Amino acid sequence: MKKYLQGMLLPLLLLLSWHMITRMQLFSPYLLPSPETVWDALQELAVSGELAKHLSISLRRVFLGFLLAAATAIPLGIFCGRSRYFYTYCWFLLEFLRHVPPLAAIPLIILWAGIDEASKLTIIFLASFFPLFLNTCSGIRSCDTKLLEVGQSLGFSKGQLIRHIQLPAALESIVTGLQLSLGYSWRALIGAELIAASAGIGYLILDAEEMSRPDIVLAGMLCIGIIGSILDWAFLKILQKLIPWYQKK
Repeated sequence: MKKYLQGMLLPLLLLLSWHMITRMQLFSPYLLPSPETVWDALQELAVSGELAKHLSISLRRVFLGFLLAAATAIPLGIFCGRSRYFYTYCWFLLEFLRHVPPLAAIPLIILWAGIDEASKLTIIFLASFFPLFLNTCSGIRSCDTKLLEVGQSLGFSKGQLIRHIQLPAALESIVTGLQLSLGYSWRALIGAELIAASAGIGYLILDAEEMSRPDIVLAGMLCIGIIGSILDWAFLKILQKLIPWYQKK
């Protein structure tokens, strides 16, 4: 509890500074609304049901994109981590693709996937795929070769080597990849909802920008940060239940 209280100290100081700056009118209220104005906007959205509607749609998109990325990246990472030819033939291409931001591909994504949900899921998928894939591949490749030799001497099949030796050895890397992937998928949300969205927290922020409502923009940003932190905390709590022997450093 003491650690959490200490962690809240800096946010409270920032909130107090924000309040003092707006009270002293150092900036125009249009450029920097007061915390009270943002709180009123947040309450207005919550009472009207708009906030819950937009958040539920955004969360559904994030989870679908994240699950698709996990279902693809982990098997591919295991396969590529075990392949002796992977770095020779595939690594340069994947490094190239990893450094191309998904937002740069929006015109092509719209052309190929249209403007429906598929294009938004593609953006989230691309943002969350590579952190998980690369961590899984790295974890599999870094497995102690002596452990593999012991498994081979015991007559383990390839599947048994993966299941009983390489996956446990790569567990920490895979978990780190999952955590990064979930964070990247949430951060890609605004870019995903740039594509002809009619609902979602990203759409709410963009619509507020067009309506010249900086208070709603800040309220949406606060929601994204808070929900992202809650998702990360919930992920670690679920992890402790599913894998009790895993300890996050």
